[in-house]
Amino acid sequence: MGKQELEKENNSRETGKLCQKTLEEEDKLPPMERLEQGPVAVVECVEDIPCDPCVEACPVDAIEKKTLTSAPEIRFEDCTGCGKCITSCPGLAIFVIDYNHEEDMAAVSLPYEFLPVPEEGEKVTILDRSGNMIGKGDVVNVRKSNNTHVVKIIVGKEIVMNARAIRVME
Repeated sequence: MGKQELEKENNSRETGKLCQKTLEEEDKLPPMERLEQGPVAVVECVEDIPCDPCVEACPVDAIEKKTLTSAPEIRFEDCTGCGKCITSCPGLAIFVIDYNHEEDMAAVSLPYEFLPVPEEGEKVTILDRSGNMIGKGDVVNVRKSNNTHVVKIIVGKEIVMNARAIRVME
């Protein structure tokens, strides 16, 4: 991929797909200092629709919406990383990042609504926001709430901020 294509791929306004650059520019990602403190939720919702289950699900009121139709915002300093917001989001747009899960590995808890459901200990393919394969990871936990599974995977720190989906390996 050439420089121009890469720049276009990293411009959400041109592609219609979220990218890390746009999320950083709009302060939608926690700063490194907060990531190093422990698990924290990341809300990647771009919809301006009347939807607020994540606000109601947060036990510490760390998620807010300026208006009923604005996208949710998270106060990273208040978030405990409990993950209750993950299964409340009908758009599957909330993830919990545990940057310091291990010395050089991080964990991502993400919503999963496909079959087969991966099992603990299973290896999975890690996908980015566009569905591109970016690596392989290990499933360390699977739980179900509100008809949505939350799958916690271990990935390298270099891809944790882009790991947003998984594919079960056959």
